[in-house]
Order: sequence, then structure tokens, then C-alpha cells
Amino acid sequence: MAEVSQQQILPAPFIEAAAKPYLEKIQEVYGKPVDVSQFMGQQFVAGPGALQTQAEGLAAGLGAYQPYLQAAQAATGPTAYQAYMSPYQQDVINTTLQQYDIQAQKGLPQLAAQAIGAGAFGGGREGVQRAEYQSQSDLNRALLQAQLQQQGFGQAQQLAAQQFGQQMNLAQIAPSLVGSQIAGLSALGAQQQAQAQAGLTAQQQLAQAQALEEQQRLSQLGAGITSLIAGYPAQTQTQVTPSPSGLATGLGTASTLAGIYRLYKGFN
Repeated sequence: MAEVSQQQILPAPFIEAAAKPYLEKIQEVYGKPVDVSQFMGQQFVAGPGALQTQAEGLAAGLGAYQPYLQAAQAATGPTAYQAYMSPYQQDVINTTLQQYDIQAQKGLPQLAAQAIGAGAFGGGREGVQRAEYQSQSDLNRALLQAQLQQQGFGQAQQLAAQQFGQQMNLAQIAPSLVGSQIAGLSALGAQQQAQAQAGLTAQQQLAQAQALEEQQRLSQLGAGITSLIAGYPAQTQTQVTPSPSGLATGLGTASTLAGIYRLYKGFN
């Protein structure tokens, strides 16, 4: 009957005793799916806070320049000055001209006195002098009126230009101020969001550690068993099937000797 020799390399008994329940437990644990929703998902993402929401609400204020720009445009054009003319302009002109007329009339008696002194009262010479005086007075009156009107027009133009500059300045300042406010709120909101995210991340890490705690313990146990296997030599066990009896051993020895004898006779 053919003999079969079988060798087994076995770990130390105490290692085998530790490894058997470990293998059973690891099959049980790793055979169950892990519910990753416990430590993954939107619940661990910090959203925008109240300050960031407030900053977003102020974004519409970046267009606050529009009414100031419209007001600046209204202060331009050939007729823009009319809105800035003094309401008392005409009253000032009328009063000034009335005073001028009064002063002009005071010069007529002086002309008459001069004509009387020259013996030309009521004559053509006096008439010419009166006409020249009146003509010059009318010219001066017209120049005075034009000067007053020009002065009022210049002041209105200056006020219109001043209004244009002020409104353009406000058009630039308004969105800049809103932008600065938005930037400040956004910065503070980002800090708050980062702090909230840090807290959620800590909660996420805790949930993950709790969900994977059993697997981590098994991994550590497996690493320990592996190091024990490496540190202790394995045992070799040999088994022969079927086991040889004394008769079979003797017959095998006799057969071997007979074969050697026949081989020896063949050479002689």
C-alpha cells in the first residue's frame, strides 16, 4: 500500500488560541456594512451664518449710486442752470434799476442849471445835452441790467457745477461704503463659519471613530497577533499514512538486500 507523508506547519498553541476567535470576530464585523451616513453628509457642513446672510442682503446697496448719478445728470445741459437761479434774482435787478433811475433823474437838474448859466436854457444845445445824457444813462442802465443778469447766470452755473460734483462724489462714496460694510460682515461671517465648521468636523470625527471603533480594535488585535507569529517559530508536524508495521519494515529490508545480491551476481 502506498504511503502518504503529510507535513503541517502550525503556530504556537497560545497564538492559535488567540487567532481562532479573532478570525471569527473579524468575519462577523467586516461582514456587516458600515452606515457611513453617521459621519458623512450635509449635517457636517457649516452653512453661512447670520452675518454672511446680512452681507448678502446688503449687496443690493451696491447700486445705490444710481439716484446720485441721475441727480448729477440733471445738473448738466444748457438749461440746467435755470434750476439754480435765485428766486430773488429779478427782484434784485428791479430794485437796482429803480435806484439807478432815481440817481439818473438827479442829474437832469444839473444839466438845466448848466444851460441856464450858459444862456442856452430851452435851446437846441440844451436839448442835445439832455439827449446825450439820456442816451448814456440808458446805455449804462442796460449794461447794469446785463451785468446783474450775467452775475445771476454765473452763480447759477456755479451752483449747478457744484451740485454735479457733489452728486458724482456721492455716487462713488455710496457703493464704496456699502462695499466696505459687506466686506466687514463677510469677514466676520467667514470667521464664525470656520469656527462652526471646526465644531462640526470634531463631531464628524467623533461619529466616525465611534462607527469604526470595533474595526479599529480588531485591526490592532490582528497586528498584535501578526507580531506574535513573527516572533515565535512555527511547529512542524509530520504524519505518515498508513503507519508502517514491523513486518512491513522487515520485508522491505529483505527485498532491498535481495536486490543488492542479484545486482552483485550480475557483475560476476
